[in-house]
Parts: sequence; C-alpha cells; structure tokens
Amino acid sequence: MRDAVIVEAVRTPIGKGKPNGALHEDHPVDLLARTLKALVERTGIDPSVVDDVIGGVVTQVGEQSLNLTRNAVLAAGFPESVPATTVDRQCGSSQQALHFAAQGVISGAYDVAIACGVESMSRVPMGSGVLPGSDPFGPLLNARYPEGLVGQGISAELIASRWKLTRTELDEFAAASHRKAAEATANGAFDRELAWPGTDESIRPTTTPEILANLKPAYYYEAAAERFPEIGWNITAGNASPINDGAAAVLVMSREAAERLGLRPRARFHTFAVAGDDPLLMLTAIIPATAKALARSGLALDDIDLFEVNEAFSPVVLAWLRETGADPARTNVRGGAIALGHPLGGSGARIMTTLLHALEDTGGRYGLQTMCEAGGLANATIIERL
Repeated sequence: MRDAVIVEAVRTPIGKGKPNGALHEDHPVDLLARTLKALVERTGIDPSVVDDVIGGVVTQVGEQSLNLTRNAVLAAGFPESVPATTVDRQCGSSQQALHFAAQGVISGAYDVAIACGVESMSRVPMGSGVLPGSDPFGPLLNARYPEGLVGQGISAELIASRWKLTRTELDEFAAASHRKAAEATANGAFDRELAWPGTDESIRPTTTPEILANLKPAYYYEAAAERFPEIGWNITAGNASPINDGAAAVLVMSREAAERLGLRPRARFHTFAVAGDDPLLMLTAIIPATAKALARSGLALDDIDLFEVNEAFSPVVLAWLRETGADPARTNVRGGAIALGHPLGGSGARIMTTLLHALEDTGGRYGLQTMCEAGGLANATIIERL
C-alpha cells in the first residue's frame, strides 16, 4: 500500500470575523486562492500535476456557494484542467478534505492532491445557510428526537455539567490557550506556517482567568434553563472559540511523486478515523474517534508526542482530556481555537499545518488531531513525522 505524505502546509493569519477584521475585504474565493498560490509557490511545483483539490467550507451559501474550491482554483491561476470539489463535515470539513486527499493517494486514485479549507465568517455569517422559516432536520429526524436537538452552546453547557467542570476550570483553560498562543507568536513559532506575514487577531496576550470570570453566560435562554436544570451557565465568549476569517492548504502526494518532483516528504498519514456520538451533546465524538484511531494505528496514547484538539469550547477539550488520559502538556502546545480563532471550514487544515510544524520544531514523531463537529461527529488523524 502506498504512503500519502505531506510536503507543504500553509495557513493565513487568522482575522477577526468582523467588518473591521484584517481579512474582511478578501472575498472567500480570493482568500483561498491566495493561500493555494502560496502553497504551490513554496514548493515550486507546476499546478498542472495536481490531480484534485478538495476544500472544506461550512456555510456554502452566497459568496461561499457554487463549489467555492473550484472557483478558488481558477482564481489562483491554476490550469483549467485541475479539478476541485467542496465538502462539508461541519467544523471538520477541511480535516475531512485531508482524509479524502490522502486516501485518494493511498488508493492510487491520485498521485498529487491538495486539501484545503476556508471560511469568511465576517462576510458569510454562520447559520446563514438556513433560510428563515425552514427546517433543516425534517419530520423523520424530528420524530426521533421529539424534544429537539440544541445549538452547540447548549451542548457545551451540557458537557460542562456532565463532566462537572467548573467555571474556574473553563476560564483557566481559555486563558492558558491565549498565553500559549501569545508566546508562540512572540517566539516566531508560527512564522513558517503563515502564507504571508501577519498576526492572528483574536489572541489576547494579557487575558487572565480573573478577567474572563467577569463575562456573562453567552447561551442562556429561559426554555433551555427549564429543560436542562442541571446546566450551570458557565459558557461565555471567553471560553468559547471566536468568529473568524481564514484559510489553509496542505499539499499531499505519494512518496514516489515527491521523489519525482524533487520534494521532501515531511510527514506521512498514519491512521484515519471518523466517529459519531450523541447529537444532543454533539461535541463529544472526539472521544470515540480518538479511541478508534489509536486502536487502528496499533499505537498507545503515550506514543503520541503532540495532540491537537480543536478548542470549540473549553469543556470539549477538558472532557476529552479526562476521558482519554492524554497529557495536557502535550495538547495544543501553541494554543488553540479559543485564542487563535476558528474559521470553520479552514480550521481542519489550519490545525494540521500547526501540528506538522510543531512536530518538526520539537522533534516529535507522532501527532494526533481531532475535531468535534455539529451533529455529533468527529474526525481523528494520526501523522508520523519523517
């Protein structure tokens, strides 16, 4: 069986998802196009050798509709012969794009592929794909869950309650994410992975648990409080990921293609897993996905040098840490989405970009990435640095 290897990975600086954010003026097609151009320019490859470009986008409406990835490939100046498709596995969309690209290489369907993702949340607001008055679930799903599913903020509150996570623990985790991200920025740890110069706008270097403790609950509403009396209402804007704009792209190919093109394989895809879990809790599937990936890999938890777990909300990662027994000191070592930001469709490829560079900088061998996704889903990926 062929190996699928990573030879380059880049990401944009992550902008605030607001009209005054650094990337707001970039149309999402152009934002991804600029990222794709940076990827091929770094490697010097002729983009005509790319067999497919697979991109993740969550809110596929308006400026992010009509197969955004194909539009970005053309906007980047790639030959018209290079195909592209856009996938949606919610927050894990570009991690799923990585799976599809690498699995295509392993199977022999591709020799060279690009996995990427983008989200411009300042221009295409989250949730805008649901038309007013429409029901995205339908009668049969509603019949299965007659009391109704809930939004991710309520799911995060339920996780905090079930795992008995205090407000102090949630805020301490969030403050640590900002501290680690600020230190990584100051030390130049992100410089190699950035497609162009810039800074991640959502990092707050001076935040503390005491500052975060002053924030009010972000998701309280009376009907939820009546339905879920166990909720302590501890999720705030400070211990949740912010709204962001950003993109990332990863060049994947077979070892043979890398040798033929004169490129150095930097890591190989070792193991893939996807998992489903309770759609009411929604954000807990990273726990079974991690277990499935480790079981398939033949590796033990202690074999993993670095973990990247998307910080959708503090309790997601804290519950994962408790259930897996993973070492917090090896988890999100350069901060996570709470500090860096979470441009939905771009986050999977962004996290892989950060994981690759962190493994190289620390001399680690194995890295595991996992992301929670709406609907009670998760991807998990293990890579081996070469």
